[in-house]
Amino acid sequence: MSPSPTPVRRLSTASRLRSDVGSILAHHSSVGDAESLASIDRPPSELEKLPPSKIYHPLSFPVLALLMPASIFGVLARLGLQAITTYDGRSIFPLAWIQGAGCLIIGFALGMKEPFGRFYGPLYTAVTTGFCGSLTTFSGWQLDVFTSWINGTGSHRDWLRDAIDGVGKTVFTLAISLSAVSFGAHLATLIVPVCPALPPPSRRIRYSLSALAVCTYAAAFPAYFRLPVAYRHEVTAALLFSFPGTLSRYLLSVYLNPRLKLFPLGTFTANMFGTGLLGMFQVLQSLPSPDTLSSHSCAILRGLADGYCGCLTTVSTFAAEVDALDNRKSWLYVTLSWLVSQILLAVIIGPSIGAGHVHRAATCTY
Repeated sequence: MSPSPTPVRRLSTASRLRSDVGSILAHHSSVGDAESLASIDRPPSELEKLPPSKIYHPLSFPVLALLMPASIFGVLARLGLQAITTYDGRSIFPLAWIQGAGCLIIGFALGMKEPFGRFYGPLYTAVTTGFCGSLTTFSGWQLDVFTSWINGTGSHRDWLRDAIDGVGKTVFTLAISLSAVSFGAHLATLIVPVCPALPPPSRRIRYSLSALAVCTYAAAFPAYFRLPVAYRHEVTAALLFSFPGTLSRYLLSVYLNPRLKLFPLGTFTANMFGTGLLGMFQVLQSLPSPDTLSSHSCAILRGLADGYCGCLTTVSTFAAEVDALDNRKSWLYVTLSWLVSQILLAVIIGPSIGAGHVHRAATCTY
């Protein structure tokens, strides 16, 4: 008796879903198995029908090397966007611009995954995991919401307005991020049919690109020590910790995302861990005088917050996963992520503020 073809069809369907997240987003369809989303952070593979010569292992050196400059450029873009969108009388909170931009780009990159793979696979991971993951920040979003609950800015308003502000930042960030991911995927469907097939880079260019990537991150160290001290808390300290944060998130994604069918465990772990760390750094930066830290320590803490925590946590990948999961699992994923993050911040920051050990706003001086 011949074997049933049903398992083969199931395997084929699962493979197609794992490889075509961009199409899933563009056509507003969904997947019921979170394991199918594990490919979002990985370089293009045989699922994109690539020849073996163009397939890179997720932990190969070219893939990891390109994450270095991508992390740096993502942090620079985030800090730059935050600076130019922070002004008196603004109507949109700065993080909304940051999350929207990163989600738009990752949605577009997901739809362009096959062209990326045919050109140079590690470039896809650099754009999605490296640049977009470092541009957007889940921990920063959650701390911003928590700061609204406690009125950390000292604004003249009552508790109801505090609640409205926190709910607004929650709802509008989700709406902007999910819409941007979907819009980016739609844009990719327009570009892919007319996108020319670029010749892949030669071996010499690939090796040179990897070497340049390593040198780019290595340059962050002399930039921190040689540039004026005033730049440390603004940007150079964050650049030091950008790649370690991105690498931590990427490793958690590679090893943990395929292990749970309910929701992407790796992304969830990275976002929760980074949010908890950011809460601790916020407490240390808010110590009252005379316990205030030195300017050098404050710069390092700011770098850990903007660099490591900002790159360890991500809204872009989170939004793509939420958009692609079916309704029940996506709502569970969003609710659990939001609740655990807010509980972590309440447990870490709340008792210190309640006991009067720290201020509601940062007291660090640079």
